[in-house]
Amino acid sequence: MKKSIILLAALLPAFLFSQDTLTVMHYNILMYGNFTSWCTSSNNPYLEKTEHLKTIVDYVQPDILTVNEISDNEFYHNYLLDNALNVNGIDYYQMGNPSNLGDSYIVNEIYYNSQKLQLHSYTALQTNVRDIDIFRLYYLTPGLQFTGDTIFLNCVVAHLKAGQDSDDAYERGLETNLLMDYLNSTDASGNYLFMGDFNVYTNAEVAFQNLVNNTNEDIRFYDPIDLMGSWHNNDYYENIHTQSTHTSSGCPSSGGLDDRFDFILASDEIINGTENIIYIQDSYKAVGQDGLHFNQSLVSSPTNTSVPEDVLDALYDMSDHLPISLKLLLDTAVGISENKILNFDIDIINPVADKLSIHFSVEKSTKFQIEITSVWGQSVYSGSVSVPSSKTIAIQAQDLKPGMYLLQVYDEHRNMIVKKILKD
Repeated sequence: MKKSIILLAALLPAFLFSQDTLTVMHYNILMYGNFTSWCTSSNNPYLEKTEHLKTIVDYVQPDILTVNEISDNEFYHNYLLDNALNVNGIDYYQMGNPSNLGDSYIVNEIYYNSQKLQLHSYTALQTNVRDIDIFRLYYLTPGLQFTGDTIFLNCVVAHLKAGQDSDDAYERGLETNLLMDYLNSTDASGNYLFMGDFNVYTNAEVAFQNLVNNTNEDIRFYDPIDLMGSWHNNDYYENIHTQSTHTSSGCPSSGGLDDRFDFILASDEIINGTENIIYIQDSYKAVGQDGLHFNQSLVSSPTNTSVPEDVLDALYDMSDHLPISLKLLLDTAVGISENKILNFDIDIINPVADKLSIHFSVEKSTKFQIEITSVWGQSVYSGSVSVPSSKTIAIQAQDLKPGMYLLQVYDEHRNMIVKKILKD
């Protein structure tokens, strides 16, 4: 019989219910530090934009901030870090170092809370337009220095080809096809977010279908709010439009809020929480979008009260895009140290439908206490069972809501095995 290596229950509380949340934000910051004939130092001044971003960051408080349209000049990457993020007593944000293989004048960047996360590795995929950047982060789990156990999160950042004609759509398709071919060839799995300004007008575009309907189901991405459709100039989707915050042209695009260009998509592992990270339902939002300004500017009548007034003004002056944010729940119990050998084991089969079957393997008759809790630590089941030898028991689970739970089985000496339950 397999012997399970586990921790004494008395040593578990500090780790067992260790959970953390990550706030993720993606933002097209509109030619930050890059000046052209239409985006000048007068109508797009980086000093003022930095103050606007500082206001937005202070409101959202992201642990991960990814951006499009920052200048390829490293000065502006550092200036944003030092003057919009690491301010007012905060000093824990760090940034990536994208390579810009495509030699674009605007690039992507990532900023992250180094008290929670560190950058593990980086990969750039060169397209005909701009690089697609893959930042692999790892979470600073409790006891990481002793166990080496951690949680990885891959943030894929892209700014796809803009434009509404067939050639533009074709180029976008090439870009996402390149990404998915890479993920397929590397047998990618685990926690992935794909974020960026995709410039797509409908979910039927090849570029989008490459992501959400890929022939390899293991690498597909999913829309956390599952709102497929023809988003362009369609008031049915007015609650999720992200561009344009302006109706008059200049540096910002005109036209009002009538496009869903900006996204954060997630892998199946994040949607279902199978790799220690799960998307928190209803946390996905376009910051500043109140659903009342279809084809209007962000600050037109009626008054937008979805965010504080200073944040609303900052969003309007910062960019013609709205940022996207969502929250992730992390199960940080992967860092538990294990130091006791027990002569019993349990097995379960995930996912669980109407019944949870627990198979016990024991060397002698033992009485067990069974607890099932939500990821928030709330008890949803408590019971006991005497097991004379190997035995399978069934617990009714039809009343459990879909999601992730923790199963804890104690023996008579309060030693414990913990398993994750995934409820359909």
